[in-house]
Amino acid sequence: MGMIWPFPLSGDEWVALRLTLSVAARALCMGLPVALLLATALARWRFPGRTMLDLLVHVPLVLPPVVTGWLLLVVFGVQGPVGSLLHHWFGIRLAFTPAGASLACAVMTLPILVRAIRQSLEAVDPGLEQAARSLGAGAWDRFVTVILPLAAPGLLSGAITAYAACLGEFGAVITFAANIPGQTQTLPLAIYSALQSPEGDATAARLSLLSLLLALGGLGLAEYVNRRMRRWSGS
Repeated sequence: MGMIWPFPLSGDEWVALRLTLSVAARALCMGLPVALLLATALARWRFPGRTMLDLLVHVPLVLPPVVTGWLLLVVFGVQGPVGSLLHHWFGIRLAFTPAGASLACAVMTLPILVRAIRQSLEAVDPGLEQAARSLGAGAWDRFVTVILPLAAPGLLSGAITAYAACLGEFGAVITFAANIPGQTQTLPLAIYSALQSPEGDATAARLSLLSLLLALGGLGLAEYVNRRMRRWSGS
């Protein structure tokens, strides 16, 4: 098989790499606002059904990814209750599209984001918020100027970790978005396709090494950002 190195890549492999990075970026843009809202609700609000909401948020962690992808297909497919409305009213189709791949990744990494942001919010000293309240700051001002900056280390490290996790998502993506070269075939799916070929071992090994480097880089960056932000917030 010779020396294995992730570069140079073929044209199709570069397309898969660019698509993987793009899908992960859009997934993060989809999931981050939702995760921030859910984490804030779970960390700072008390309401009926809070425990059930917490359980639902973390279901993707324990549910087989293929099942998650199937549920997305049932809900957001063109025949599903949400997907049919999106397709009929706005002409938007999510199933078997790059946007659908991003949605699948966003759902799978939502628990990572929520958990990281929630822990950061719960670690904020309540006395600081009370001091801001005594100075006349409203709820929104306190959240933006006091709580969010102090929770930023966990938020950023969670976002980077979730992005890295998106790069390796397979089960939900192939179920909801399929494995279409040039459209929804991300790196994990390209590796899977290579393994189905009698002579695809070298390609699979090269892409696997590339995926490993991306994952290690993402985790290392998350740890670095977390430490730097904590030092900054502490100073």
